[in-house]
Amino acid sequence: MDVKEETSAAKKLGAEKARELIKSASRIVVMKGKKVTTFDRKQDKPSEDEMLAAMLGTTGNLRAPTVVRGKTVLVGFNAEIYEEFLG
Repeated sequence: MDVKEETSAAKKLGAEKARELIKSASRIVVMKGKKVTTFDRKQDKPSEDEMLAAMLGTTGNLRAPTVVRGKTVLVGFNAEIYEEFLG
């Protein structure tokens, strides 16, 4: 996999960046340990507030890691999901 952009974890990304990701994605997968929530923007039509609430942590920053692959955004970490999407 080629990495096009890498952002240091020290740089905090908030709601504005999350909104940008939402607008560019057709599917957003948010992982919090074993809990996985998938937002299919075309089929499910989730609200932006619902997606933001899932994507942002308690501090209001975007959960890490965050990976964009095509029109899919992965937020958080779950080994099985990463294997499925990234091989």
